[in-house]
Amino acid sequence: MNTITDTNFNFPGQKSIYKGKVREVYNINDEQLIMIATDRLSAFDVVMPKGIPYKGQILNQIATKMMAATQDLVPNWLTATPDPNVAVGHMCEPFKVEMVIRGYMSGHAAREYKAGKRMLCGVPMPEGMKENDAFPEPIITPATKAVKGNHDEDISREDILKRGIVSEDDYLILEDYTRKLFKRGSEIAAERGLILVDTKYEFGKTKNGQILLIDEIHTPDSSRYFYADGYEERQSKGEPQKQLSKEFVRQWLIRNGFQGLEGQEVPFMSDDYIETVSERYIELYENITGEPFIKADVSNIQERIEANVLAFLESQG
Repeated sequence: MNTITDTNFNFPGQKSIYKGKVREVYNINDEQLIMIATDRLSAFDVVMPKGIPYKGQILNQIATKMMAATQDLVPNWLTATPDPNVAVGHMCEPFKVEMVIRGYMSGHAAREYKAGKRMLCGVPMPEGMKENDAFPEPIITPATKAVKGNHDEDISREDILKRGIVSEDDYLILEDYTRKLFKRGSEIAAERGLILVDTKYEFGKTKNGQILLIDEIHTPDSSRYFYADGYEERQSKGEPQKQLSKEFVRQWLIRNGFQGLEGQEVPFMSDDYIETVSERYIELYENITGEPFIKADVSNIQERIEANVLAFLESQG
């Protein structure tokens, strides 16, 4: 299986490389960023040992389409996509918070609720809710990186402001953008027979002070989707919802004794299992975009990406 799990390019004008859990970001002349979506798979803040075929292409192309579908509401960083796995955009200083917004009580929120908590990131959750019920109104539950390690930590709006992580003026813009994007994302999902359950957005600030949407948007890695058909019936019967997200990977890991906790080992993923994950990601793409997925040539992904990015940089002069 030909996948891309690591890159080490040296592009003209390259100043630095930042390697995230899934994406690798190249700084070109402190002016633009080249973001490469790898085939790495992360769950419970741990990168799995094997890549998933076409996953990077899928994430990059969904994010690109969703940026285009929301740019009338919220300005974003994206300027070009010279390769199926590559996005190019404006250099930004990222805000050190992820804006998580939840329309339904699922995933982390549901786990906290089951543990008896009725506040999440300083936001109350009503009594009497069942897992996967809709909140009366979507709630914003931000996360920030832990001081030690790479884990995301829940944080309240009050703590963000008190600790000076984001100024109040900027935070109000982040909240406004988050709600607008979630509303549009929910409308797009509904057209596809889907429910956008929860998602996260990341934002950055340009040198001239403009706040832009960055990174990915409405992908199965950053979002959770349910199928709308049969949602009410499954809720009334107390049955699990049919999901479109990487939650199926998390559930497989949990069943195999892994939740990213100390001392736990990532279970062995056979090639057959990896293939099923790849097929699920293709299914996600086709459901979320409403378009057939066209596989890029993966006979030599590294060479393909390098050639396409170099041609793009050369075309800029």
